Amino acid sequence: EVIRKRLLIDGDGAGDDRRINLLVKSFIKWCNSGSQEEGYSQYQRMLSTLSQCEFSMGKTLLVYDMNLREMENYEKIYKEIECSIAGAHEKIAECKKQILQAKRIRKNRQEYDALAKVIQHHPDRHETLKELEALGKELEHLSHIKESVEDKLELRRKQFHVLLSTIHELQQTLENDEKLSEVEEAQETTIDADPKP
Repeated sequence: EVIRKRLLIDGDGAGDDRRINLLVKSFIKWCNSGSQEEGYSQYQRMLSTLSQCEFSMGKTLLVYDMNLREMENYEKIYKEIECSIAGAHEKIAECKKQILQAKRIRKNRQEYDALAKVIQHHPDRHETLKELEALGKELEHLSHIKESVEDKLELRRKQFHVLLSTIHELQQTLENDEKLSEVEEAQETTIDADPKP
């Protein structure tokens, strides 16, 4: 219980209160000392206790300075950690952008590959132009053939028309000849039938 109370009272002082109490008691003894030897020994004890107190105070000041430097160092480390965290966040954001761009590029490449496969199934432009040129020549040749066939058909139509007209005229002539021969026969018949006076 006594040690606990002393620790609670003294804290981290490492017995400073006890040293000060001893110093005060030594000073009182020194003041009340009768002989010179006893006074000198008390004086030496006071000096050693005082040097211990000064040493303890110096140690405490050094610990305090060290703690201040450590706090500054920790503050600096904390700021560096915050900066590195901010830098890491920026890198993460940049990496996310790069991932999105890489996904877009990959998607585009897949689309390009699909289009390339579709394009490979079709002939190239040079061959297509050759085929178009050949088809154009064939179409031109067929157009000439069509024109010549149409010209022949028109000629045949005209010839057929002339033929029909000639047949029609021939038929008219034949009909007229038949009518004339019938009239002549009828006249001859009437002449033969009439008696001569």
